Amino acid sequence: MESDTKFTQRNPYLDETHDPKLTSWLCNANGHPYFPIQNLPFGVFQHNDDIPRCGVAIGDFVIDLHQLWSERLFSGNAEIGHEALTDTSLNRFMSLGRNISTAFRRALSAALREGSSHQNSIRRALIPIQEVKLCKPCHIGDYTDFYTSIHHATSVGKLFRPNNPLLPNYRWLPIGYHGRASSIHLTDTPVYRPVGQCLNNETQDPEVRPTTKLDYEVELGIFIGKPSQSFSPVSIQQADDHFFGVCMLNDWSARDIQAWEYQPLGPFLSKNFITSISPWIITQEALAPFRQAPSAYENRPHVAALESQQNSTLGGIDIHMCCYIRSELMRKQNLPAIKLSETSFKHAFWSIAQMITHHTQTGCNLNAGDLLGSGTQSGPESHEAGSLLEITQGGKNPITLPTGETRDFLHDGDEITISGYCESENGLRIGVGSVKACVLPPHSQCEDVAHSGE
Repeated sequence: MESDTKFTQRNPYLDETHDPKLTSWLCNANGHPYFPIQNLPFGVFQHNDDIPRCGVAIGDFVIDLHQLWSERLFSGNAEIGHEALTDTSLNRFMSLGRNISTAFRRALSAALREGSSHQNSIRRALIPIQEVKLCKPCHIGDYTDFYTSIHHATSVGKLFRPNNPLLPNYRWLPIGYHGRASSIHLTDTPVYRPVGQCLNNETQDPEVRPTTKLDYEVELGIFIGKPSQSFSPVSIQQADDHFFGVCMLNDWSARDIQAWEYQPLGPFLSKNFITSISPWIITQEALAPFRQAPSAYENRPHVAALESQQNSTLGGIDIHMCCYIRSELMRKQNLPAIKLSETSFKHAFWSIAQMITHHTQTGCNLNAGDLLGSGTQSGPESHEAGSLLEITQGGKNPITLPTGETRDFLHDGDEITISGYCESENGLRIGVGSVKACVLPPHSQCEDVAHSGE
């Protein structure tokens, strides 16, 4: 790994923990497709129905950080961070800021490397990952969903406003809306088809019924670490100090409920029934090797409050994002899931730092554990569309599954998986997570079936 001054100036986020040649005494971690030593994501788990504990994933294992605390391996800022990680959630650790999280990462990385004298201490804290139950990584107090993909915004805009697809404010500010933190659920939580008010196209009157246009959205979840103060906007230069890490996110959407309700205020019941997230938080530090200049776009106005030298050179992150579908019939026939699309967060029009800065511009404070959604991530090509709304052009061009089934929107029994990873030119690869959920009939119908004994 380059370590000269020129290299550090190009990417000051990098340190020895990112060396692609780094190996661990835990052989299972070396070359691991998701959790090599260069990743070290944080999560919360339960083992044998014990209380939730904070952990770090490495290879096919979880490091029980509460158990490891008894070994007193670290000192200084790393020790401060480790003590906070004896809690049942990550919130306190996240709130301590980058100096603490970076120090703990460096100390843990050193303890996991080949030749470390801490091998026996850490081995005593290892639990096979298949033996644990993963929990939400932190208390999520607030959730804001953004709209950062100009390709998604333009594609959807063409469906509804062919002559004016991209509204004039889009290029000037990161558009977002406040969502429901209470209905954020972990991967594998079923999605019950929502019932809501939709417009009957024949009578032109609204009616309450189950949505017939249930959709997924390929998104990145962004966790806030260090809190910000009320009435104290976070500048673009300070924004990274408040960015803790990311997960994969699926912001399920009922398009027919949305079309009727969002005039003029925006999404409400069409989005609030469930948002699914993956369980591990991939830290800002782990993402450092995959930072790059944001994608260049024509006619981008100069917005001084949302621009900095750091953001213009390293504000983008190349996170590959893939979406798969597997219908109930496909599962019965033992057919594998098929890929619906693949895109990258590098196509985002607005960066994470810009989202954070804009969110606080009027004085809104952010708290540790707050979650930001990136909005549907779509790329410039048709195979990079991040929703069925785009893929099927609003249902006009259904896709065909290997079973011969067609889909304009999701049917009951469909299973959607969204996964992410980062991979550099030198071969370093880390997993960003996977979020999966199966669509079920409306909850009331499932209860009726259960009560009838069927």
